[in-house]
Amino acid sequence: MAYDNHPPQVRFAIYAVLVVAGIFYFLPIYVMIATSLKSMSEIRDGSIFALPAAPSIDAWVRAWTSACTGLNCTGIRVGFWNSVSIVTPSVIVSIFFGALNGYALSFWRPRGGVWLLCGLLLGAFIPYQIFLFPLTKILVAVGLFKTLTGLVFVHTLFGMPIMTLLFRNYFASVPSDLFNAARVDGAGFFAIFFFVMLPMATPIVIVAVIMQITAIWNDFLFGLVFANSDRVPMTVQLNNIVNSTTGEREYNVNMAATILTSLVPVAVYLLSGKYFVRGIAAGAVKG
Repeated sequence: MAYDNHPPQVRFAIYAVLVVAGIFYFLPIYVMIATSLKSMSEIRDGSIFALPAAPSIDAWVRAWTSACTGLNCTGIRVGFWNSVSIVTPSVIVSIFFGALNGYALSFWRPRGGVWLLCGLLLGAFIPYQIFLFPLTKILVAVGLFKTLTGLVFVHTLFGMPIMTLLFRNYFASVPSDLFNAARVDGAGFFAIFFFVMLPMATPIVIVAVIMQITAIWNDFLFGLVFANSDRVPMTVQLNNIVNSTTGEREYNVNMAATILTSLVPVAVYLLSGKYFVRGIAAGAVKG
């Protein structure tokens, strides 16, 4: 039924629900932005919902360049570049091996592949905290504890189940005639993967990139446990800035640092949202 065919009362109710939901979700964002643009004297004296009397980006500049973590006042930018150096290899490696696993499980169907997929899915639903101690012991044993390589390995490992499931479901929707035709033409395992399957998987690759960037960028637990003090991601540094302050808390700087930390996932969704929907519709949720 077309939306215009609804009675006026129904349309009014739909608008009312949308407006209330919009206010509910936008209000915390408004408070954060407004607070970040206020001076501390205005924050102490004014209402939390009041507009800034004299908006200033000084708190944003301080958050980026000189916010303090204890005695170290280098700003949130250090954590930003640390997160970039963690996210970039983790996303590329996890998506590559997830796509390779999904392709192999869909078309080559190795012996025990179903059990492998079940094991991966089981691992995806077990809380991460359970793996912290054994992972720590393993990384210490191989010399990767508190290293960038070790942190990338952890993110790749925990991204593998959901990436494998995404690509396995997507490739399961691809006609097997394409695979059989490539086999008749003499193409091997990797030739079919790189020249036939991977070019067709652009929608699901975009979905995987969005999911992995969001998950790894927002991660706090692994960054706290497995990153050394010089390589902590932006989320951990934000926590340190907010909680290691002595004396008066600079709420405007804290709010600006929080918004800066969330900008990358927000930008990813805003810039690629329509591709995310297309990727999901193209087979991400097909079984």
